[in-house]
Amino acid sequence: MFRASPMLRIELLCLASESQEMALLLARQGDFGPAGPAGGAGAERYRELYLEACARLDKIMEYCGQHDTAPIPDDAIAPNERELAGINHRLQAIWQACSGCHEQEVRMAEEKSRLEMLRETYARLAALDVDPARLLRRDGLLDSRLGQIPVANLKRLSEALSVAGYLLTEFDRAGDQAFVVVAGPRSDEGPAADRLGGLLAHAGWRDLPVPPELRTDPSVAAEYLAAEGRRLEGRVADHCELRERHWLQHAAWLRQARVLLALARPLAESALVGLSGKGQLVIFSGWVPKRALAGLRAALEVRFHGRYLLTSHEPGPADAGKVPSLLSYPAWLRPFTALTRGYGVPRYGEFDPALFVAACYVLLFGAMFGDVGHGAVLLVAGLALRGGLARLRWIVAAAGLASVGFGVLYGSVFGYEGLIEPVWQSPLHDPVRLLKLAVGFGVGFIAATLLINAYNRLRGHRWGAACLAGDGLAGLLFYLAAIVGLNGWLAGTGFGLGPGLLAAAAMLAMAVWTGLETAGTVGERLVVVLVESLESATKLFANTLSFLRVAAFSLNHVALALAVFTIAGGLGTLGHGVAVVLGNVVIVVLEGGIVAIQALRLMYYEGFSRFFAGDGVEFRPLRLVAPETRSGT
Repeated sequence: MFRASPMLRIELLCLASESQEMALLLARQGDFGPAGPAGGAGAERYRELYLEACARLDKIMEYCGQHDTAPIPDDAIAPNERELAGINHRLQAIWQACSGCHEQEVRMAEEKSRLEMLRETYARLAALDVDPARLLRRDGLLDSRLGQIPVANLKRLSEALSVAGYLLTEFDRAGDQAFVVVAGPRSDEGPAADRLGGLLAHAGWRDLPVPPELRTDPSVAAEYLAAEGRRLEGRVADHCELRERHWLQHAAWLRQARVLLALARPLAESALVGLSGKGQLVIFSGWVPKRALAGLRAALEVRFHGRYLLTSHEPGPADAGKVPSLLSYPAWLRPFTALTRGYGVPRYGEFDPALFVAACYVLLFGAMFGDVGHGAVLLVAGLALRGGLARLRWIVAAAGLASVGFGVLYGSVFGYEGLIEPVWQSPLHDPVRLLKLAVGFGVGFIAATLLINAYNRLRGHRWGAACLAGDGLAGLLFYLAAIVGLNGWLAGTGFGLGPGLLAAAAMLAMAVWTGLETAGTVGERLVVVLVESLESATKLFANTLSFLRVAAFSLNHVALALAVFTIAGGLGTLGHGVAVVLGNVVIVVLEGGIVAIQALRLMYYEGFSRFFAGDGVEFRPLRLVAPETRSGT
């Protein structure tokens, strides 16, 4: 749980003709993560065919039906390159037919949209109770125009047009737009026409186009629209029947193709990385967990009967930074790994901080937000999370449970401190003691991070840095000795000879190491040693003081509750109840969010920054994934 599973580098040699079956077996085992050089194995063409076939099948399935899951038979074999090419070719032909159907659907959708537009325009023109063909004649003496303007401009435009000898009539309205007809003596050219155009433009006029199909007697237009509707409905029904027949004709084969492509996926993925070869032989290169090697050998022997060569070796110095990390967690810890993964993946061999972070985060949150009532609200809210927030369910619930526990210690229930007897004490009763405990927790936390960092460096055979660096064992010795000395000095007994000698020795070791690791002249090295030694010392104590916020927020929690009760005390019975409820809601939502962020900040900046780089590589083995298909239309 505290570090990644031991891994082995393997190289698996087999016949090129059996590469599909080899990749499929590795995917069924689920313990091989391909890594290393790729190329020269003839699988590039296989991967291209696979990607083309998948893209075409996805488009066909998207067009044809709904999702379900297609099971993969245990004895199924992967298609070879020729079979994969045949699948791709047939999918191409089916998609061409589907594409034609799709284009026809697009055309029918456009016709339906145009018909709806015609019906909408006809409904508006019907309010005029006038033959549009006569109204919009261009050779008559009457100049008639149909359009729409903002309702706010209706009265002003009507008055302006009346002065010019034109009549404005509203016949429909939609929202803030009025549909009107403007009629007056025709004047196609000259100042009168220019003046009319200017008036309309100034009022925000937009012409209402009347399609040719509606420029006729209203009864004729109605018959046309009804006939077009019946014709379009018939085309849609015929198309749906054609589409269903097309699906039924190919449904069984498409499900089979989906399964075959799932079987081809392992080799296609390996072709991208970890598969190389020449001639009749190919090599699969990658990583497997050490505990899975025996099972892999047994499976290979059962399927290939010695037609393979498997070699393995432990990771070496050349593999530093390349070994993937396989991290296994118990079910109760998995939800909390999001706190670690938000920062990164541990390197192979490094300390996995998931348990350490989960425990510290929950403890810090509870200490800063200790209240039985508020914690119970968070607990219930966390358990009720669904959808995209469900991954935070157990983190919120655990934080709420910790708040309940600290609320029992503090004797606080929704801010009331007289309902239950505190097991320990209320934060306001002895703030100095609380501040000391917060600093003490910070000392322990920082000491733990320095130990973890030293462990990581020892695992990486960096002995000097682990023992002598400012963030290693020497830094830890200086830190603890200085803390003991300062505690004695504050207590009035003096810094102490022992702590002083230990701190000085540790500082000297840190200075020597810094000088050895620094390039440059003697003067430059002395400056670097002085600056970095001072920085290492001050940074440790500055980080320690950051934990004072734990006490500060626990005090702030009580202070906010007191503020709510003070406000509520000046109100009547009903106002008192409302103020208390709303105040507690604000405390849970606002302060709860702030405390959650502060606890995470302490984890990341005072902890992770000291020992966790987060630049590891996650182990991603080949997997045989059951394909999604579509059934029905």
